[in-house]
Amino acid sequence: MIEVRDVTHRYGERTVLSDVDVTLAENRVGIVGANGSGKSTFVRLLNGLVLPSAGRVTVDGLDTRGDGREVRRLVGFCFTDPDAQIVMPTVAEDVAFGLRRRGLSKAEAKARATDALAAYGLADHADHPAHLLSGGQKQLLALTSVLVTEPALLVMDEPTTLLDLRNARMVSGVVAALPQQVVLVTHHLDLLDGFDRVLVFDEGRLVCDDPPDVAVRHYRKLME
Repeated sequence: MIEVRDVTHRYGERTVLSDVDVTLAENRVGIVGANGSGKSTFVRLLNGLVLPSAGRVTVDGLDTRGDGREVRRLVGFCFTDPDAQIVMPTVAEDVAFGLRRRGLSKAEAKARATDALAAYGLADHADHPAHLLSGGQKQLLALTSVLVTEPALLVMDEPTTLLDLRNARMVSGVVAALPQQVVLVTHHLDLLDGFDRVLVFDEGRLVCDDPPDVAVRHYRKLME
């Protein structure tokens, strides 16, 4: 359960979100809006990457301002550009990195990383230099490195923007099969098929909160 209560956020003098009040409990929630609408700032609030200038954000009762470490254990985050997340030289080392930070032994982290690579089709690339992967493989690696830590919620900020259609569909298929609650920011509206709910942001405000077909129509009208 995510609760965003009367949240406003400013960068210096610029207000990027105003008076957002929403509860997110559904399994699949989409976020859409024009560039600069505040949608990326909104999802960064959900795991404490950004703290509200006013208001409060809680995840399962944990406040992102005071319980940031615990919140980030619950909420995994995937960025648009996977290179922003890949930190270790090889694929296997990158997947194991987050587990070692959570206190697992080297052997335990290696075993769980091996299982995760097999689950997401990267087993044959375990010893491959991570930054030499294709774009789709990098995004899959970034996703695997988050999922191996078993978050309750996965937030994805435009994960298919830099991918071709084939790789975008691959990542979309992986996400569709996940048991976790997913909050997905996207400009690719077809990715929202089957979602429970879609939020539309415009000029820093939440202007529509509806089932996907209604919300997407509202968004298309805004873009006209």
